[in-house]
Amino acid sequence: MKKIVLGTLVLGVAAFAAVNLGACKGCHGQHFEKHALGKSKIVKDMTKAEVSAALVGYKHGTYGGPMKGVMKGQVARYSDADLKSTGLGK
Repeated sequence: MKKIVLGTLVLGVAAFAAVNLGACKGCHGQHFEKHALGKSKIVKDMTKAEVSAALVGYKHGTYGGPMKGVMKGQVARYSDADLKSTGLGK
């Protein structure tokens, strides 16, 4: 049982670390409490499903408003799986 719990924890941390959240915090705030550049939704108020859909949508060009171009560049280097497993959201 310990091995299962430890393995799950390690995989969760690895997936969470795959996306550089430090880069996100520059615009969205240390606790994701800001409207990035005065235009975005507040990430901390979004559900995990909404954050995942937004990030994958930005990558594929199917989501976003005025900052769509900026965000597409930010998420382009990540896989869809990485973006879905950021751990952001409620």
